[in-house]
Amino acid sequence: MDVAPEVAIFDANVLLGRHPQGATGVDTAAELLRWLDRVGIAEAVVGHTAARLHDPATGNRQLTGELDATPGRLRACWVVLPGGTGELAEPDALVAEALAADVAAVRAYPADHGWSLTAPDAELLLRALAAAGLPLLLDAEQASWTEVAGCAVAHPELRLVVCGTGYRALRRIAGVLSGAGNVWIETSTLATHQGLEWLVDRFGADRLVFGSGATARDPAEAVTRLLLSELDDAAVRAVGGGNLRRLLTRPRARAA
Repeated sequence: MDVAPEVAIFDANVLLGRHPQGATGVDTAAELLRWLDRVGIAEAVVGHTAARLHDPATGNRQLTGELDATPGRLRACWVVLPGGTGELAEPDALVAEALAADVAAVRAYPADHGWSLTAPDAELLLRALAAAGLPLLLDAEQASWTEVAGCAVAHPELRLVVCGTGYRALRRIAGVLSGAGNVWIETSTLATHQGLEWLVDRFGADRLVFGSGATARDPAEAVTRLLLSELDDAAVRAVGGGNLRRLLTRPRARAA
């Protein structure tokens, strides 16, 4: 068996905070780092369970406060909403707050939170995220693939990462990737036999980013699937961290 390459794994899909109805999750950044160290994950983009299941504003504050205590390896991922309800700031102000707080990416749960990516009230939010170069993470169960494709085409500068695709979605993934160059696929549940290899062969390694789904899932599963895949070392390094690092790089401001 070939030796797995050395990879500085950067995880796009991690949640801090315990789930209220189960035993999963950890409460502190220090505990989370111990989880990640166990399987060799060097860095992570981290959201908060409270921002998804309780209240985005409260959860985002809790996340920022916890990560501020352990700067470095963990990057904040706020949950966002359209501005119409007044629960969060209006889109331009919300994006400015996120950038000031060194938020790396944002996440949306439209199905859980009762809104739609393609509704008029989402337009200003998506436009503000695209202009700022803030990637938007979205679980596949939170919107249809048709909505994802429509959103990507309508906002070509938006960096859209689809997480938790499952193991029977390769044709739907292929349809979206072939039609929009601004969509990336996260790997936490991409468990189809040879699915990772097929997508890399079809679309290139640059369209995939590593994610583990920790702490709702054991991160060892996704790490093992990547490191023991049949991808070459360059592709493993790209998927394992290089693509996400590039994705989080802010675009340079255009000259006036």
